[in-house]
Amino acid sequence: MTTRSRAALGETQMASFAAEYGRVLELPVDGEMRRFDIDDPDLPDWVDDNVLTSGDYPYDERMDRDAYNDRLRALQEQLVLLQSHIGQSGERIIAVFEGRDAAGKGGTISRFRQYLNPRNARAVALPKPSDRERGQWYFQRYVDHFPTESEIIAFDRSWYNRGGVEPVMGFCTPEQHTAFLGDAPNFERIIVDEGIHFFKFWLNIGRETQLKRFHDRRHSTLKHWKLSDIDIVGMHKWDDYTRARNRMIAATHTRHAPWTVVRFNDKRRGRIEVLRHILTAIPFEGRDMALIGEPDPRIVGEGLEMLDD
Repeated sequence: MTTRSRAALGETQMASFAAEYGRVLELPVDGEMRRFDIDDPDLPDWVDDNVLTSGDYPYDERMDRDAYNDRLRALQEQLVLLQSHIGQSGERIIAVFEGRDAAGKGGTISRFRQYLNPRNARAVALPKPSDRERGQWYFQRYVDHFPTESEIIAFDRSWYNRGGVEPVMGFCTPEQHTAFLGDAPNFERIIVDEGIHFFKFWLNIGRETQLKRFHDRRHSTLKHWKLSDIDIVGMHKWDDYTRARNRMIAATHTRHAPWTVVRFNDKRRGRIEVLRHILTAIPFEGRDMALIGEPDPRIVGEGLEMLDD
């Protein structure tokens, strides 16, 4: 089966897969079988009680809103100085944001770019590949969006689709998946050797956290469109995604392009750590390390060591 026919098959069958798996999930929790119905407006207590602490998250309360807003504003002011610096130096930045569905990628990119000049700070969220793109070198359509001088590019999902969703959902062959895991570190070596500041973020969440966010989407009059058939199937494939994620990070966490893992059950703490990490990595005029602060090792780290689920 060709890549094109496999992708087309996946698209046409995804709705039927969602119907086959169903919109009700049953899973063992603390020795008991629990039931989650995405269409039931009442969120089960076993989900609600573990939204923040699932996946061994180290805090049982969210970051205080006022403290978060103050810290976020200070870091965003530093980001404005960083953009001014690279506008003069011509430096380039690529930040890749990956994670399970509903991990918080889009919201984090939004806060990252909120006060930056949008002409030079772009978010890239590519749709499914066209027929032409399916026949190209796999990385080609992403390279087309790489930064020119003085640009910042944030990828909301990236070439790492082939490390996660594609093999889990059957959108690529096992051979393509294996080849990708071998090719990605060499591809990223080229990026780094080109002098681009390159960041890879994995936003990690617990299972109950994901279910709560899916439930919120399903019952929101404004965000229900964000819940897709892939999300419905993905609820049932948590363990498959975990295995794919672990294999991907093990194969592509390198010295030249490491994975920064950020625990994201609390989006406020997670966003702070992402911005802090970028600001710490790149020297610029006006950088205030006391204001940026030290990373929280309970929330941010590198590679598989930060993944407990």
